[in-house]
Amino acid sequence: MRIYLDICCFNRPFDDQSDLMVRLQTEAKLHVQAMIRESELSLIWSVMMDIENAANPDLNRKMVIADWQQLSVLDITVNDPIEAVANTLVQIGVKPMDALHVACALDAHADYFLTTDKALLRKMAKHQTLSVVDPIEFIRRLKEDNHEN
Repeated sequence: MRIYLDICCFNRPFDDQSDLMVRLQTEAKLHVQAMIRESELSLIWSVMMDIENAANPDLNRKMVIADWQQLSVLDITVNDPIEAVANTLVQIGVKPMDALHVACALDAHADYFLTTDKALLRKMAKHQTLSVVDPIEFIRRLKEDNHEN
């Protein structure tokens, strides 16, 4: 299964953990990371991750997140077709950087796009070709799929 995690998802473990939802999302994200390390999930990376991560002023966070690129099975570069898809997403209200992330995930045929960005989750809720969910919902769906088999 191919998954794409956006930069806010990668940053979740560094956020203030005093909020229960942040803690739960962090735990779910750390579980996803373990599954990636065990090759149970295939991580997709993109140049958008590099761009956003480079802007992170926290050197430790930047380095920890950048290390995940080496575990990715695919590294997507933005091209004209990806930009065209991103532009259609912007037209429905997705922020341009988020739209490029989603378009990269679509180009890579990701099964899931994980984010903790509430606005992006709302905007992408009705997207038919890509499941955009937070880490908690992703784990919930994995558990449901395993019980059905």
